[in-house]
Amino acid sequence: QVQLVDSGGGLVQAGGSLRLSCVASGRTFDTYTMGWFRQAPGKEREFVAAIRKNSVTEYADSVKGRFTISRDNAKNTAYLQLDSLKSEDTALYYCAATSDFYSVVRSSTVWLYWGQGTQVTVSS
Repeated sequence: QVQLVDSGGGLVQAGGSLRLSCVASGRTFDTYTMGWFRQAPGKEREFVAAIRKNSVTEYADSVKGRFTISRDNAKNTAYLQLDSLKSEDTALYYCAATSDFYSVVRSSTVWLYWGQGTQVTVSS
């Protein structure tokens, strides 16, 4: 079992930045693919970014070039740096973990563990 605690959300003006953190329990953090999803009110949960155990990254087109996912295996922590924020980035952001076995990770159905969510609100 892996428990994820995500944090770092807040209220920021358009064009601003935030850094989200996701701390994982357990000793096998470095074997998991880590990811971030988001869900805006009235919308489905959508893929944002993922980082594999070998640090290969993948991004949704809507955030590519603005968001950066990273991981620190020594701290059992994954990060999501959000830059050049837009009002449409407003959502509840969830950290997630899954087996590195999966080659396609954009679907929420393949993710095994989820954080509780951290709210990001961007004012225009």
